[in-house]
Amino acid sequence: MSETNVYVAYKGNSYLFGGNAPYVEEMYEKYLENPGSVPDNWRGYFDALQHVPAVDGTDARDVPHQPVINAFAERAKQGGTKVVMAAGADSDLGRKRVAVQQLIAAYRNVGCRWADLDPLKRTERENIPELDPSFYGFTDADFETVFNTSNTYFGKEVMSLRDLINALRETYCSSVGAEYMFISDQAQKRWWQEKLESIRSKPSFNAEKKKHILDRLTAAEGLERFLHTKYVGQKRFSLEGGESFIAAMDELIQQAGAQGVQEIVIGMAHRGRLNVLVNTLGKMPKDLFAEFDHTAPEDLPAGDVKYHQGFSSDVTTPGGPVHLSLAFNPSHLEIVNPVVEGSVRARMDRRGDPLGKQVLPVLVHGDAAFAGQGVNQETLALAATRGYTTGGTVHLIINNQIGFTTSDPRDLRSTLYCTDIVKGVESPVLHVNGDDPEAVVLATQLALEYRMTFRKDVVVDIICFRKLGHNEQDTPSLTQPLMYKKIAQHPGTRKLYADKLAAQGLGEALGDDMVKAYRAAMDAGKHTVDPVLTNFKSKYSVDWSPFLGKKWTDQADTAIPLAEWKRLAEKITTIPATVTPHQLLKKVYDDRAAMGRGEINVDWGMGEHMAFASLVASGYPVRLSGEDCGRGTFTHRHAVIHDQNREKWNEGTYVPLQNVGEGQAPFVVIDSILSEEAVLGFEYGYAGSDPNTLVVWEAQFGDFANGAQVVIDQFIASGEVKWGRANGLTLMLPHGYEGQGPEHSSARVERFMQLAADTNMQICQPTTASQIFHLLRRQMVRNLRKPLVIFTPKSLLRNKDATSPLSEFTKGGFQTVIPEQNEAVIKKADKVKRVICCSGKVYYDLVKKREEKGADDVAIIRVEQLYPFPHKVFGAELKRFPNATDIVWCQDEPQNQGAWFFVQHQVHENMLEGQKLGYAGRAASASPAVGYAHLHQDQQKALIEAAFAKLKGFILTK
Repeated sequence: MSETNVYVAYKGNSYLFGGNAPYVEEMYEKYLENPGSVPDNWRGYFDALQHVPAVDGTDARDVPHQPVINAFAERAKQGGTKVVMAAGADSDLGRKRVAVQQLIAAYRNVGCRWADLDPLKRTERENIPELDPSFYGFTDADFETVFNTSNTYFGKEVMSLRDLINALRETYCSSVGAEYMFISDQAQKRWWQEKLESIRSKPSFNAEKKKHILDRLTAAEGLERFLHTKYVGQKRFSLEGGESFIAAMDELIQQAGAQGVQEIVIGMAHRGRLNVLVNTLGKMPKDLFAEFDHTAPEDLPAGDVKYHQGFSSDVTTPGGPVHLSLAFNPSHLEIVNPVVEGSVRARMDRRGDPLGKQVLPVLVHGDAAFAGQGVNQETLALAATRGYTTGGTVHLIINNQIGFTTSDPRDLRSTLYCTDIVKGVESPVLHVNGDDPEAVVLATQLALEYRMTFRKDVVVDIICFRKLGHNEQDTPSLTQPLMYKKIAQHPGTRKLYADKLAAQGLGEALGDDMVKAYRAAMDAGKHTVDPVLTNFKSKYSVDWSPFLGKKWTDQADTAIPLAEWKRLAEKITTIPATVTPHQLLKKVYDDRAAMGRGEINVDWGMGEHMAFASLVASGYPVRLSGEDCGRGTFTHRHAVIHDQNREKWNEGTYVPLQNVGEGQAPFVVIDSILSEEAVLGFEYGYAGSDPNTLVVWEAQFGDFANGAQVVIDQFIASGEVKWGRANGLTLMLPHGYEGQGPEHSSARVERFMQLAADTNMQICQPTTASQIFHLLRRQMVRNLRKPLVIFTPKSLLRNKDATSPLSEFTKGGFQTVIPEQNEAVIKKADKVKRVICCSGKVYYDLVKKREEKGADDVAIIRVEQLYPFPHKVFGAELKRFPNATDIVWCQDEPQNQGAWFFVQHQVHENMLEGQKLGYAGRAASASPAVGYAHLHQDQQKALIEAAFAKLKGFILTK
């Protein structure tokens, strides 16, 4: 078929014109402006017009645009509103040409569903009609017909239908199944088409590359078999069946280094983790064996199992040294993912690398966990947002097709692929057969190149199998007999690849020699990664030594000089003339200016702002994130001023704390997406990689921490005693019983108190503006890094009784216990019969009731730091009232919640002989609070009365 005949086929396609002419005209105009803006089938049609001779013999590509459009219009006039179907061969050829474009699009869209991806070959190829030429009316007679294929990247302008189908199947239906057509950006789709179609998804590695791949497969299999025979029955969560993953990791690191990456942070759960530690990061095998032999040093209060351990090393790459960090990981599968992303973002910020050119996050998943764990969706949702982007993550899935041993494939997930969740953020996916290690390496190369080019997440789904059970004590054939019959017959990926290389003439004994060499290295306990650098240190590495091994101290020099106070106050309360604030906000800033001058007491918002301002002025960056933290859920903060006269939604904001002075440290405030688990994990990871930044996560309401409880339990509370990882993350959790119902009253104080041990964190409930100022500053100026949990108030944000005079900021510090403040009570200390101890907002209710009753024989003590409990200061305060017989703990929360169960023993320890301890608060409840306003008020009134009434119920006597 000549090119002219191809053109005639189009020319005769009159059903494309007629009443459809306006549509065709519009489509052609779009094509002329941008060929990538029209659907593939139309682009192919118009491409064909540009590659064939015109009727007059001239080159069609030289025809002016308007005559072509006029020709469409003329056809429309001739055809009227009726679609005229031309008869004969020309019309049939035109229909087939369009069908060819549809066939190409079908393979690009769903060709992966015919790809050869399963090493176990358990299922037959599904029926997908649109991948069959007969679906479009093609017969055997058409297979030698030549069609224009200029919209493909197979290297030919025209191809026979037979050659085209072969090329499409080689590209999209071999060992690599690509999914990318759901991406809306045409440039990215064209990128994938060119990369895949130009090589038909087949790598062309030289002999040395192939030998190296075999070496990595040998290492992966060799470690597992060594451990299997040496440590029979011990849990290790074997990688056998997924050995190609180690080849992928090796390629990823080497290619990333070649492209300028200098740090890679890896997050993964337990499957294959020991293999990564030894064969990727270069952990000495003898050190791993020591852990199996239970002879490893145990210098942590708790420690953790070997397949949760992190590690770091430096390896050589073609681009220079690359620092590798494997994050410590609990058993909660995917929860490490946002922690890794936060760690990467901290490293990017430290390097001044906003695009992530130098730092790369790599996340390794299991198939069932990737589809099933909600934290993955939350973490993906962060990927393109300003405060959380890391320049794209490379995701590797060890897809052993079973999830967990007892899962029935029908119950494994509700989507076709485990990767389908990434389609929401338009991340491309390469499914690849784990038994084709060269294809796995190619897919990894392409994934990294895509990430470095477009700064987006990308997924490599390595479809393999799991030779052993979920752990080495499991018998999977009990519930998966068919799968494990297939696995028992499988010779192993390494053996298959070694045989393939032998068939290519690369040496019959090559595979056996590698096996022997690796076994010898294992027996000697030597490195299996060559070379690992032992004395390299990057200028961007962080020195944690000033913060490690320090004994707990409550003391810190947090006051600032009066002159500095006034300078900072003026800076953060001055709004440029070019910015028009809301009238309500103008009043807030006018009041803050007066507070800065000492004309009125300082409120909570100003105390907080001055803490941040003084820190950034001293060189401590501040990062504040949460769902409403720019304004503050209770509109107390207003860290971001929105110009009321701005013309564009993405312009016209002013952040005073970013304008404190020349050379100040960064202040970053981020209104996060509606996520708790991923965002808190991200901030934990950030704080864990930067001890010199105050990192704060604020919950919109304190109970929102419920959605992040895994991060609190498995990282914040226990990370130091399990893994020796210090962290200075600060949590602000609004807390207070003010009639807002069960979910918006309690930040679940009791949960944090239950987790408090081993001096693992600080739990505080400040009640004045000066206290939050000193507490936030103390978190940074001390040479100590512990997580800080602050139960912040709601009503106290505007309560004048909670304001502080300027003098409390220029002297003193954070008070772990605020003693009795009433002078009349202090003067009659020996007359005091009752001491009420409390924490938080209830203090102000108690003071008001004491005034009403005229009870100057009652002292009230505020405990502002619940943990570590300030025994020395608290005990000294109790001794000021030696004749008190009753000690009462009063709280807003129900008796089975709040601090009561934790604090009763702390108070009892400091009581004098003969004193009795009682409780005043709400009765035990299954709900944090009531939902009826009148019932709340009745309860509040009753608990305040009970604090002054005769002790009853539970009484603990010293």
